[in-house]
Amino acid sequence: MFSGSIPALVTPFDADGRFVEHAYRELIEWQISEGSSALVPCGTTGEAATLTKDEQFAIVKVCVDQVRGRVPVIAGAGSNDTRVAAANIAAARDAGADAALMVPPYYNRPSQEGIFQHFAALAPTSPLPIVLYNVPARTVTDIQPETLIRIVSAFPKVFVGVKDASGVLQRVSQHRAALGDGFCQLSGNDDLALAFNVMGGVGCISVTANVAPRLCADFQAAGVGAEALALHDRLFALHTSLFTDASPGPVKYAMTKVRPNFPQGLRLPMTWPGEASRAAVDAGLERAGLI
Repeated sequence: MFSGSIPALVTPFDADGRFVEHAYRELIEWQISEGSSALVPCGTTGEAATLTKDEQFAIVKVCVDQVRGRVPVIAGAGSNDTRVAAANIAAARDAGADAALMVPPYYNRPSQEGIFQHFAALAPTSPLPIVLYNVPARTVTDIQPETLIRIVSAFPKVFVGVKDASGVLQRVSQHRAALGDGFCQLSGNDDLALAFNVMGGVGCISVTANVAPRLCADFQAAGVGAEALALHDRLFALHTSLFTDASPGPVKYAMTKVRPNFPQGLRLPMTWPGEASRAAVDAGLERAGLI
């Protein structure tokens, strides 16, 4: 259903933390023109944690409006409260999204049974297909392969893919062995995307694609051979630099280097990256040939 380079879009804010709509629309146009195959508004990189619900789905609606059906829109919609998660999926549908990206409940730290029951409660009434998002480093909740397979097997028409940011590459093979090639596996880690694709992945929900959309799209289109390896090597320093300080600080700094008029705001508690991080981003952009 989804494949290729899919940027997890940053959300432009001004110095006072206000959403800058024209900059967002310009970013979306650039992403589509550069070959991005889908867009994720209001995910982790989009600072969804500091958006109100009304803001979040208003931004999703802006994204849908600007896209005009040219690529799919996968809206960030997760919550650690099952009832809120259900309402978020409905709000994403009302905003016009094509699918919802859903983390397992964070902070609560449910058991594997609790994770299954959370998604089982969402499935019967979900108005959108759901891409599971497993990112244990942020949620402190890990959807183990057995649990993911159980969720998808129970509701195959609802749970159509996974953004896997666990960093555990063998899970690609575990998931594929149980669920087949039709289950969409997307890397959640840019630096592991090549290895992920070698093992059966079909794309990446990417941070780096915010600043290097054409290179990331070309990398995904190249498959897993020598051309893909060369692009991976060209992008690797940039991939790692974007996590040398709390994300999305480094990627927002990078945006100002490749698009000088891009707004520089973040919402607290996120802050501008430190000097060492900025130097690493500059080096990564230079290595990639972007500055």
